[in-house]
Amino acid sequence: MRPSPLTMQRAMPARQTGRLRWTHAVLLVALLGAVGGGAWWWQQRQAASPPDAAKAGSAGRAAGGPGRFGAGNVQPVSVGTVQRGDVRVVVQAIGTMSARATAVVRARVSGELVALRFQEGDEVRAGQLLAEIDPRSYQAALAQAEGVLRRDQALLRNAQLDLKRYQELQERDAIAGQQVDAQASLVRQLEGTVAADQAQVDAARLQLGYTKVVAPFAGRLGLRQADLGNVVGPTDANGIVSINQVRPIDASFAVPEVHLPQMRKRLAAGDELPVELWDRDFRQLLGRGRVVALDNAVDVATGTVKVKAAVANEDRALYPNQFVNVRLQVNRLESVLTVPATAVQNQSVYVVQDDNTVTQRRLRVGVTDGDRVSVEGDLREGDRVVTDGIDRLREGTKVAVIDSGAATRADQAAQEQAARRRAVMASLSPEERARLEKMTPEERRAFLRAKAAQAPAAGASAPAAPTASAASGAAAGASAPRAQAADAPQALRRDAAPKVPVDAPPTSAAESSAAPALPLAEGARPVPPQVRALLEQMPPDERARVLALPAEERRAYFRERLQQQGGGAATPAR
Repeated sequence: MRPSPLTMQRAMPARQTGRLRWTHAVLLVALLGAVGGGAWWWQQRQAASPPDAAKAGSAGRAAGGPGRFGAGNVQPVSVGTVQRGDVRVVVQAIGTMSARATAVVRARVSGELVALRFQEGDEVRAGQLLAEIDPRSYQAALAQAEGVLRRDQALLRNAQLDLKRYQELQERDAIAGQQVDAQASLVRQLEGTVAADQAQVDAARLQLGYTKVVAPFAGRLGLRQADLGNVVGPTDANGIVSINQVRPIDASFAVPEVHLPQMRKRLAAGDELPVELWDRDFRQLLGRGRVVALDNAVDVATGTVKVKAAVANEDRALYPNQFVNVRLQVNRLESVLTVPATAVQNQSVYVVQDDNTVTQRRLRVGVTDGDRVSVEGDLREGDRVVTDGIDRLREGTKVAVIDSGAATRADQAAQEQAARRRAVMASLSPEERARLEKMTPEERRAFLRAKAAQAPAAGASAPAAPTASAASGAAAGASAPRAQAADAPQALRRDAAPKVPVDAPPTSAAESSAAPALPLAEGARPVPPQVRALLEQMPPDERARVLALPAEERRAYFRERLQQQGGGAATPAR
């Protein structure tokens, strides 16, 4: 017997309620299991963690940051000093070089080109012979003009003698005065003819001189536009060669119109506006000059005024149409406080106090000149301001001042040592290389040490690596030949290890002998290869900060880094 619809409707809410209760129970059990499993996993992880790592991590968290970069630790920083001096107000612009004079050297007369007396790109002086045109036709014309001149000169002399005789006869009343006057007129006529002949001779000589093409002024020649055997003339579009006057040379650039009143005032007073021309990367100074002219109008499209500067260009480093970076000095601030530009961050600097803590000072930043900037604020001349490591500082942070150039000098010394190794390897003959590969490590070291001793000049010319003391310098000098002998075969494939004092001990004697030698601090043990590899991967600034830490903090840092890289077995010992 089937249940009625009313009975079924009453039974459905009861079933749905039972299902909801079972769903809630299952979810509760799953949640409790997840919480219990997470707690068990955390306990196991804490039990498996090394006590030193847990202690270092808790110390870092207590300091307010990860590891050694916490705000409570002593932070290694580099510093600069506050100085008082003159600061230039410099305007930077992009300029274009232009020749002082430009000319296309063309032939003044038509004819066949028979000689070229220059090399393309040569520097020539004014009046120097550049080319020669066939002169024979012009020599014939000159000879013809000279012949006509000599004939008319002879006629003139005869007429002058006749006139002298007629004048003597006229004094004795032996000849008519009309004949004397006619003879005098003939003499003047012949004098005019001789003058015209002389002009013809001069013109023919000038045309003959034009067959020798000379430089109109001193300058640099371009590429040749005509070859031997070509018929050249005054109407040639390209001429024979072009010439540019590049000593001195001019630079044209535009500066904002806001500097125009000050520039005009200084030029009217007779002051010079110095100009420096730099290459594209501001690394090489190409020339120095001064402003010689300002344009007569401001460009309304850009709001700038064009400026022309003259540069001596004695070293010929500048070419016409070359783009340069221009630094124009429009003013000079005298006796102002300056700090390194890297010390200023958000209009403030960190000053290192006598107790090696830092305090923040707000400033008004002025003009930047090179790597220093003028400032106004609560600073005194001689104060030390932080230039590197500012991002980890807070008010009152304890700092340790390190030498900012130590890492750079260490890298430079390592590069020089690697260069010496490469030089020794390059000097080996193929037979010596083949014999070197068959040697034992001890024999190889002795062989390369002997080869290096045969070239004392190269070793003497290289500067010694920077050391912290005389004793560490002696240790570095003693260990360098051994490192050179041991690592010479690998010198062509990698740079030398950084020469920095590290006192972390090795894990074993075998690893210590296999690792390349580093100059160590006095009384320190050799560096394990894992720590050496870690140092080689660091940037120079980070390596310098790590080496400035106390020994315990440095070992803890190395231990953390090696564990992060999966090198827990090579952790430095205490």
